[in-house]
Amino acid sequence: MSTDPNVAAPEAAGPDWPEGYGRRILAQVDSTNAEAARRAAQLSGPEWILAKSQSAARGRRGRVWAMPEGNFAATLVMRPNETPDKVALRSFVAAVALDEAFCAATGRSDIFALKWPNDVLLNGGKVAGILLESAGTAGGAVSHIAIGIGVNLAAAPDAGQVEEGALRPVSLAGESGTRITPEAFLTLLAAAYARYEQQFRDYGFAPIRAAWLARAARLGEQITAKTMRHTQKGRFETVDESGNLVLSTDTGRQTIAAAEVFF
Repeated sequence: MSTDPNVAAPEAAGPDWPEGYGRRILAQVDSTNAEAARRAAQLSGPEWILAKSQSAARGRRGRVWAMPEGNFAATLVMRPNETPDKVALRSFVAAVALDEAFCAATGRSDIFALKWPNDVLLNGGKVAGILLESAGTAGGAVSHIAIGIGVNLAAAPDAGQVEEGALRPVSLAGESGTRITPEAFLTLLAAAYARYEQQFRDYGFAPIRAAWLARAARLGEQITAKTMRHTQKGRFETVDESGNLVLSTDTGRQTIAAAEVFF
């Protein structure tokens, strides 16, 4: 579909849509994060971009993100006036908002959990992922941030499409029996995100961190964290004030800024 703003203009939203957030629905796009980058400079405020189909969807580290029909792909693009380290904490804001949207859609909270750094689990399988991307200026400031969210609403991709050792992919419909359209789920997610975003702006990371830890998968248990160079096993102790993973290991307390986590 064309990215001409006259073809895919922001849509009017219903009464449950959060004030101050734009809403743009596309039939097809390469990726919602790529579309967000193209539109960022034109924005007067934060905007959600939802696509019914993506031709070049991707996850973390450039991995392909499979998107069966009826699944959810959306990006929130915004232009925060903050330092890069604070901007990066919005992956946690998005995670707790996503968890709340799932609970609202299903009426259940016991079947969902949050996996560091950017996944949502349903009955132990991966139902959603978050991809946060940002662009900077010559002075080191962040020009825009794109929070991409993919959710297996209707169907899960084939297990053969995920890397070895990764959690099994699951769908919301398959595991909970809940069927919801991408547009309806976007309304739930946008409303939840707006509330947590305001909390983050008013009170900082502490309440977001507490909410995330209350929903954390395998907290207090043994996990494996794989970085580009090392594999570290230990007890998942906490997430610190900077969003880092903290493990208690045989060699002491280890703080990890970026890794893939395996159970």
